[in-house]
Amino acid sequence: MSAARRGGAWMRVRGLVRKEFLQIVRDPSSIAIAFLMPVALLLLFGYGLSLDVDHVPVALVVEHPSADSADFVAAFRGSRYFTPRSVADMRTATGELLAGRIDAIVHLRADFAAQERRASGAPVQLIVNGIDANTARLVEGYVDGAVQAWLRRRAAEQGQALAAPVEVEHRVWFNPDLHSRDFIVPGLVVVIMTLIGALLTAMVMAREWERGTMEALMVTPASAGEILLGKLIPYFVLGMGGMLLSVAMARWLFAVPLAGSFWVLLATSSVFLLVALGMGLLISSVTKVQFIAGQVAIITTFLPAFLLSGFIFEIGSMPALVRAITRLFAARYFVAIVTTLFLAGDVWAVIVPNTLALALMALVFHGLTWRNARKRLE
Repeated sequence: MSAARRGGAWMRVRGLVRKEFLQIVRDPSSIAIAFLMPVALLLLFGYGLSLDVDHVPVALVVEHPSADSADFVAAFRGSRYFTPRSVADMRTATGELLAGRIDAIVHLRADFAAQERRASGAPVQLIVNGIDANTARLVEGYVDGAVQAWLRRRAAEQGQALAAPVEVEHRVWFNPDLHSRDFIVPGLVVVIMTLIGALLTAMVMAREWERGTMEALMVTPASAGEILLGKLIPYFVLGMGGMLLSVAMARWLFAVPLAGSFWVLLATSSVFLLVALGMGLLISSVTKVQFIAGQVAIITTFLPAFLLSGFIFEIGSMPALVRAITRLFAARYFVAIVTTLFLAGDVWAVIVPNTLALALMALVFHGLTWRNARKRLE
């Protein structure tokens, strides 16, 4: 290509980019999706959604109070995981459980003190609300932990060693405080970038098809590649702005650590945003109707980013068929990158293969978009 032709192409692209930026400024919805929506989602999910189970309401039913039962109950009252309350009898406690006011019942029978001194030990009944299976399993684990802590303390007071063939020493890597927010907030960055890149681009481009402005652009000297580039650059800048805002809120509002390199995060985010933009451009070029484009974008980008990316639900726990389907969605790869960068650091064994997968998907989507939206009048 000659220098004159390259200069002409650059002038056309620059004009298209300027036109697109002016259109974004005149359209408040684009600014809202790019900047107000990330703030709303981060505040809503960051403060409202938590997978941690703390201060579990538990009913303590002690049929015959004694010094031994009081010592046992103290193990629950001193734990941050429980909000215990004494209940007179099992009938009342069962009613509280059925009404949803408590999540578990710890029942000490009348002969607890006597049974405790026997070799067989004293039985303690635990009843857990199993409607939410995940919470039920956590509550069971918390109760077991409280009982073990009580046994160790009693053994120490009596100058004895607690008979246990194995002692487990816990070490939690990458998220030692086990705060679910430190995992949820980075995952939200993926959802936000998906919405900005795919949904916003699909809606805006489909609106241009509806209004006929795309046909007007196609009769200009600009090529299909130049038109797509003119559309891509402004929304890439908008998407990266939303990403930077999200990362800033994650770091300074929610105090989520960023163990890895910010520049690696910026580079990988750019690759993912290209995928999201490519999907949005492809959807708009195929549907050409705002309503349909919005529905398709939500079904093919937002919902998979939310449900099939590992953001909320662990991919390893899914059926084999669903695990295979998750590989078709870019959000799965970017969630792995983002959570690794935030919590573990620059783990190249995770970053490199997932980034290469995103780069391949970007090439595929932009290639299909260019092929489908070549300069033509329909």
